[in-house]
Amino acid sequence: MIISTGTASGKSLAYLTPAVASCLDGGTILYLTPTKALAADQLRGLRELRITQLRAACFDGDTPFEERTWVRQHANYVLTNPDMLHRSILPRHAQWSSFFRRLRMVVIDECHGYRGVFGSHVAQILRRLRRVCARYGSRPTFLLASATASEPGAFGMRLTGLEMDEVTVDASPKGSTTIALWEPPLTELRGEGGAPVRRTATAEAADLLADLVLADVRTLAFVRSRRGAETVALTARAKLADVAFSLSTRHPRPSTPRRPNPTPPESDPTLNHQPGTAEPADTTQPGLLETDLTTHHRPPARATPPEADPALSHQPGAAEPAGPATPEPSRTTSGLSATTPAVSTSKHEGPAAEPASESSLRWALPDAPAQPDWTDLPNKIAAYRAGYLAEDRRILEKALRSGTIMGLATTNALELGVDVSGLDAVLIAGWPGTRASLWQQAGRAGRDGQDALAVLIARDDPLDTYLVHHPQALFGQPVEAIVLDPDNPYVLGPHLCAAAAEIPLTDDDLPTFGITTSTVLDDLVSQGLLRRRPAGWFWTRRERATDLADIRGGGGAPIQVVESSTGRLLGSVDEPSAHTTVHTGAVYLHQGETFLVELLDLEAGVALVSSATPDFTTFARDITDISILATQRSHPLGPGTLHFGEVEVTRQVVSYLKRRLQSGEMLGDEPLDLPPRTLRTRAVWWTLPASAVAPLAEAGIDLGGAAHAAEHASIGLLPLFATCDRWDIGGVSTELHADTGLLTVFVYDGHEGGAGFAERGYARAAEWLTATREAITSCECERGCPSCIQSPKCGNGNEPLDKRGAVRLLNTLLSPQ
Repeated sequence: MIISTGTASGKSLAYLTPAVASCLDGGTILYLTPTKALAADQLRGLRELRITQLRAACFDGDTPFEERTWVRQHANYVLTNPDMLHRSILPRHAQWSSFFRRLRMVVIDECHGYRGVFGSHVAQILRRLRRVCARYGSRPTFLLASATASEPGAFGMRLTGLEMDEVTVDASPKGSTTIALWEPPLTELRGEGGAPVRRTATAEAADLLADLVLADVRTLAFVRSRRGAETVALTARAKLADVAFSLSTRHPRPSTPRRPNPTPPESDPTLNHQPGTAEPADTTQPGLLETDLTTHHRPPARATPPEADPALSHQPGAAEPAGPATPEPSRTTSGLSATTPAVSTSKHEGPAAEPASESSLRWALPDAPAQPDWTDLPNKIAAYRAGYLAEDRRILEKALRSGTIMGLATTNALELGVDVSGLDAVLIAGWPGTRASLWQQAGRAGRDGQDALAVLIARDDPLDTYLVHHPQALFGQPVEAIVLDPDNPYVLGPHLCAAAAEIPLTDDDLPTFGITTSTVLDDLVSQGLLRRRPAGWFWTRRERATDLADIRGGGGAPIQVVESSTGRLLGSVDEPSAHTTVHTGAVYLHQGETFLVELLDLEAGVALVSSATPDFTTFARDITDISILATQRSHPLGPGTLHFGEVEVTRQVVSYLKRRLQSGEMLGDEPLDLPPRTLRTRAVWWTLPASAVAPLAEAGIDLGGAAHAAEHASIGLLPLFATCDRWDIGGVSTELHADTGLLTVFVYDGHEGGAGFAERGYARAAEWLTATREAITSCECERGCPSCIQSPKCGNGNEPLDKRGAVRLLNTLLSPQ
């Protein structure tokens, strides 16, 4: 069974009820989650039930070794993740025999996170789990919980290999959410080719987070990277420190607490406004940003309300006033001032909207001192991400729930079902990849049925630009189908080895692992990884078979990341990603520490790094050649033809860009000398005959530059139609390709064997390429910029590019015939 409904719709109750009943009846439950944070949150909820017979425990990387034996022998509700199931539980299934014999149910929570290559790995892990269960005579029910997804039953069947019923009706009560689409302004800086550079989404998020905390709005800011989350928190804290200094010098805290302001909220004219609406710019001090999003009342008894204090009103990105200033006249505040070029809002109404809880917006408890302690203001913001100690993460989660922390900058670690109810606003710095993730993150606010605010802050990226100018692409649209390919031979092979090491494979096991299993087994035998005997296939090597599969990476032998001064092993990076993430000169982040890569030694399988605090980030750039191995499907598209098939991609990282963290300003392009890599994968490509492109050439259009620009933009827009990230896919364009003899544009999966993204692009090509054209035309730049046709990973330095030509080329391709 798969339950696919919205945030806070009761999915947890739907699986907890039968799961706890099974434990009371003598059975065991296995609970799988993508993140340790969600497992810890679920464990807290289970313990609050205070049921003696329910022996729940986490079994993950944070579990002390002395507790693991107790969990194996006594726990009847085990919470873990696919990584631990793959590396520890399944290889040592004999130690879990008692647990597996009584296993009644496998709960797979937030399963929409299992997509792409990671999802393909998890699909094979679940098949190995089913096989181990059968060994001990149990046939557990698989119950999946997902955010709203397209075709959830089909996805659940691909993930588990089992027939799947689906529940998709969501009748849970919800408040309304105001959605703001926020585009940062252009700056004075110039990038490649003199293109204008927008202010970064992280800098905007830091400003808005500080503003919202000042307005006593409990806020979660989602940032795409660990480094970005830390940067947003540090920047916002610095802004609050400036404000705290200003306020503490002008309004020192009285020695005896004053009584709270008796004025009821409804009598305060500054509070009578509609949240999410813009007010006219102030003529007294133009350019200041009003940030009072508290829709019910002010914080109790502030000596000077924020709307009268210029230290709390500022343009995003501007420095905070360092000292006293002349107070400006009080004026009506707005929910969100439109001080940036493009801010659009929309109301999402639930079936039973309820008013927001006033207590959730208060600074402090009713008996708190009337005058806040301004010096503690910066401590109301913190960062949260993977890499922190488990106890530190639990403390932060508790502080956010209690209101001790008012603002938290986080990676998507808190996107999933961790209970952080009582939030009033969510900031999303950059498109999170899918509509499902967008609504999951926006749903973090207003979880108690209260009204909420969500702000999507656009990055300097074609997809983000498209979305802020085309809200109809978000609202009223179905969420994406979840893409994964469990038959990918490069994923299946390592898991067949792991399965054979657990229990020798037999012919009866082949249907469990899919239709390509027999072919892949023959390849593994020829490579000497498995040995075929009359009884089946056996793993005969000394090393651990599970080490062959890096389920969060792309497979292959990992590169060890070592600190050069101490010899400390920091972590590992899968070999396919090493060229782009730990090349010489790269900025590498590990558990909050920043390192610079001194040397990447591919032969030794090691990257040497040293501790550093650079003010820039790095992006690898490569050159790519592509050849067509097999065309699987084709159909006409306008005057051209659309194809899908197998290709061989040869990539070589040739340099890396250095960009300033805060502004995005390009600091340089450093050359690299790395060997080429070959990738066999799947691609979608389109061709145009000479008769269709001849008029464009006669009009003076650079066909190579037009195809190159269309390729960049289409890569940027594919994540809107396939559940992938821009960095999961690549592309090649050429005016005359050797295999086709025509103008050809390729977009391919960046994972060995493919991940299903290009296939999704083939299925929705007309919509995808139409959105690509609109993204280019809606950008206000003249010659092209990162918001439309420039790519941060282009190996040709974003040359040549022809923005006007790309629009004409796509018009030709999409013209009806």
